[in-house]
Amino acid sequence: MNDSSLRSGSGHADSVALRSRQRLVMLAAALLAAAFLIVGRLAYWQVFSDDETLAIDESPIQTLMPRRGAIFDHRGYPLAVELYTYTVTASPNQIDDPAETARQLARWLDIPMEDIWNAIRDPEQRYALLARNVDVATGEAIAALNLPGIHLSTEPQRSYPNGALAGHVFGFVNQEGVASFGLEEYYDRELRGRKGSWGGGVLHHRLVPAHDGYDLILTIDRVVQAMVEEKLAAAIEEYSATGGTVVVLDPNTGAVLAMASYPPFDPNQYATTPEELWANPAIAVQYEPGSVVKVLTVAAGLDAGVIRPDSTYEDVGTIEYGGALISNWDHIAHGLTDMTKMLQLSLNLGAVHIADALGRDRFYEYMQAFGLGQPTGIDLAGENPGLLRTPEHHTWYTADLATNSFGQGVATTPLQMAVAVAAIANGGTLMKPYVVDRIMDGDTVVRQTRPMPIRRVISQKTARETTDLMVSVVDGEVVQAILPGYSVAGKTGTAQIPTANGYDPHDAIASFVGFLPADDPQFVVMVKLDRPKPHRGAWTAAPLFREIAAELVQLLGTPPDNVRLARHG
Repeated sequence: MNDSSLRSGSGHADSVALRSRQRLVMLAAALLAAAFLIVGRLAYWQVFSDDETLAIDESPIQTLMPRRGAIFDHRGYPLAVELYTYTVTASPNQIDDPAETARQLARWLDIPMEDIWNAIRDPEQRYALLARNVDVATGEAIAALNLPGIHLSTEPQRSYPNGALAGHVFGFVNQEGVASFGLEEYYDRELRGRKGSWGGGVLHHRLVPAHDGYDLILTIDRVVQAMVEEKLAAAIEEYSATGGTVVVLDPNTGAVLAMASYPPFDPNQYATTPEELWANPAIAVQYEPGSVVKVLTVAAGLDAGVIRPDSTYEDVGTIEYGGALISNWDHIAHGLTDMTKMLQLSLNLGAVHIADALGRDRFYEYMQAFGLGQPTGIDLAGENPGLLRTPEHHTWYTADLATNSFGQGVATTPLQMAVAVAAIANGGTLMKPYVVDRIMDGDTVVRQTRPMPIRRVISQKTARETTDLMVSVVDGEVVQAILPGYSVAGKTGTAQIPTANGYDPHDAIASFVGFLPADDPQFVVMVKLDRPKPHRGAWTAAPLFREIAAELVQLLGTPPDNVRLARHG
């Protein structure tokens, strides 16, 4: 290559480099000019138009509301959802013809035309609330009227599409968004989500998205729940009871499969429902459980070794204990009695015999270990801990050891009794009951509930022995609870109702708690009926247990004993 070519190439390169430098200079100049414009504008706003700038920058921040999480049954069926309704307001000072406006609104709102006219006729008035919770169709129809001075805004409303189904379990959310009772209150933080914001002016304009609340998936199946509620309502009518409660648990996990009470509660109608019906009777209403407690006393005696299943005592019908006369419910002396007969006939003196052998310290240690006198820890707001006076309490008397052994002078909730007996059913471990299986954020599992053992109460050997005695109760005396094809373990309770002057001589609380299959329990059912006629648990609560259990084995797929045992060789 010759020198001229080299020079020619060198000149071309110099030309390209020059043009590149020129473009860089022009770009830098443009950027510098833009910077001067921005700085100048900012200086203008700061020095010459400070008030205007601040007015823009201090524009209101708008709150973005999250959607409250939904509640679903175990199979994903919606039980509580967030709907939106319209609120209708007026600016009377913008309404030209109040009479015509009132006439048109009255066609759609369930409000007399005269009332609407009175609310909007004052031309000096700037605001009037006309209606809340207006359904979507009506709201859209009003919006289509294009009435001057009439405004519509949306607001969330909690809806329970199944009405009173499991209403006590949910609690409710009022019009102000405040959650009360049940799942709504207990999981309010998870359900309500996080608010977002929008706005703040030119200098601080930003968007903080709202985060919708988490959804809850329950352990309860709506089909099982509906069946239990239907059976309970029918029993209330059949036995002329004033109320009742049924709790169904999985004894192996503590999962609540159904929880029903009567009278029912529809959370959609909380505002027109008496406040005393808001609380969940299964966890909030305490009562004297009566003879159901005898199975706990027997289990404690067996576990401590003070009795054996074949132990006997001399039943004399009535004794004096701690200064009080204690009698069997039938006031009969049954003579030499073993533990099977004692439980079958539900004899008070047998329970006193065991409690006395245990001594007051060990007796109350076992009762507390079974969970009496303390909350179960279930994930529902409004739980009552019940009442178990111990020797340390200033109102405890020696006679209380005797009466407490057969369920008198003790206060429990239906759930507490279900959880306590579940500890016998599962081999001796007290489980924490729960209603929420998992918490979801869309399709993501935020938290999965794991079965939580609280403590071992009795040994597996004791649990088996107590279960066998409970089977003998059903097979020998409480035949109303027998379910053909299944071994059933259970115990009745007929508890007196405390009054200001002692106990009601005419009415009682009837109960039955049982589980099946006895050797491999799949569910525990606790039944409580208030003031039924007749009042004994064997005649009212036990038949209801059988009816519910017969449906449960079908719905839960629990095979009869012979089929189940054949499958396992």
